[in-house]
Amino acid sequence: MNLPNELKYAASHEWCKVEEGRATCGISDYAQDQLGDVVFVEVPDVGREVAAGEAIAVVESVKSASDIYAPVSGTVVEVNTALADSPEQVNDSPYEAGWLFAIEPSDASEADALMDASAYEASIS
Repeated sequence: MNLPNELKYAASHEWCKVEEGRATCGISDYAQDQLGDVVFVEVPDVGREVAAGEAIAVVESVKSASDIYAPVSGTVVEVNTALADSPEQVNDSPYEAGWLFAIEPSDASEADALMDASAYEASIS
């Protein structure tokens, strides 16, 4: 399983990469594997204010639909519009092409409360 060390992970299986005042977010390799083939992704609207832990996106697979939660609070500043035509990128490249949204954090320290790769790996083992 691919769990990049530079990312932070939520117990609800989202990852986030905080850099230069923004948190780029998606679902972990483990989560996409559990979902199976992703067939549709609903991303939040740019400009939406979100709270950490709030459901803000939906990923639908051949198995089920799953809410995706904001790992940090803030404002949605970008979404991955390419997923509308290529939702399978969530499966093929969960940490690069399959990212879901980016948030400008209102409190950057919230990311510090997320798990590092080793803690996340232990939580799913």
